[in-house]
Amino acid sequence: MNKKIVAVGMSGGVDSTMAAYLLKQQGYEVVGITMSIYDKAINLPETEKSGCYGPNEEKELEEAKKACEKIGIKHYVIDLKKQYKENVVDYFCNSYLEGNTPNPCVACNSKMKFGSLLEEAKKSGINFDYFATGHYVRIDKNKETGRFFIKKALDLKKDQSYFLHRLTQEQLSNLIFPIGEYIKTDLKKLATEIGYKEYADKEESQDFVEADDYSILFKDKEIKQGDIINIKGEVIGKHNGIINYTIGQRKGLDLGGSNEILYVIKIDSESNTVIVGPKEYLYSKGLIAVDLSFMFIESLNKEMSSIQAKIRAHGSYMDCNIKPLENNSVEVIFKEEQISIQPGQSIVFYKGDVIIGGGIISRKI
Repeated sequence: MNKKIVAVGMSGGVDSTMAAYLLKQQGYEVVGITMSIYDKAINLPETEKSGCYGPNEEKELEEAKKACEKIGIKHYVIDLKKQYKENVVDYFCNSYLEGNTPNPCVACNSKMKFGSLLEEAKKSGINFDYFATGHYVRIDKNKETGRFFIKKALDLKKDQSYFLHRLTQEQLSNLIFPIGEYIKTDLKKLATEIGYKEYADKEESQDFVEADDYSILFKDKEIKQGDIINIKGEVIGKHNGIINYTIGQRKGLDLGGSNEILYVIKIDSESNTVIVGPKEYLYSKGLIAVDLSFMFIESLNKEMSSIQAKIRAHGSYMDCNIKPLENNSVEVIFKEEQISIQPGQSIVFYKGDVIIGGGIISRKI
């Protein structure tokens, strides 16, 4: 009987390295695949900053290759520069220009890591039965409906389920998450014990871009100065481009002369204005989410109560009720008012450890 082949998305970090190692120990035939995504036409300066997108990619590709060599598996690099620019960079920039705050990691996972990477790998002749990554999540299947779904990781401090809520049933059907049952500290300890200490000690990459300022991704003509106005509609300052502001922001407003502490409460892309106000204007009872993607259920046909939601990757879980609306949208009402709800961010719905689905925040209500 031939061994099942697993392709592992390799970054050269401890998580993907140990995922590949564990799968090989379990008897799978393992190969490593890594995305090449950085387009040098976007001239980012070389910095010490760690990130997914930037000129340090060549070094990171070499580290992924070395990790595969250490495990004793083949390594392939898949060129996805064009797809990444269209699906992640352009999406990110367009969202900011519309006055929203996007989450590039959600788009990258659903469209790139679990989409284009696998499609192009197979086109290039790499054969595999399953795909695996070093994400801290668990996967399961509903025996009654046959639907696959993602559960939170055992290590809740490292759980990455928020970023994977848009994966489709087709994508989920052939996925393995080898480290979802591990606590990160235990995984690092194991890595050290088996001679992979250099990976256990490696610093993690947390940022989207290897830059301190996202504005470098935009064309100069796209960044336009405009007015900062208060809730009365009075101009009280100037901004240096709406891309530099997010809902809830207090620092960097440069509103000299105002004794009141003000926050960004709205960004209007049509008028190119940033609206500021007192903190109480940031609170709201709920929101409207659009572009829904469901996982545990096929669709939302009726109101659901007593579920939890996250409105930002590193935020808390909030109790809420959700009600379906027209045009693949949903109304979300929180048990307690929430602060700084940001249009463009993802909202993810949970029932216990299980992802029900999620969507993109359109506006607060």
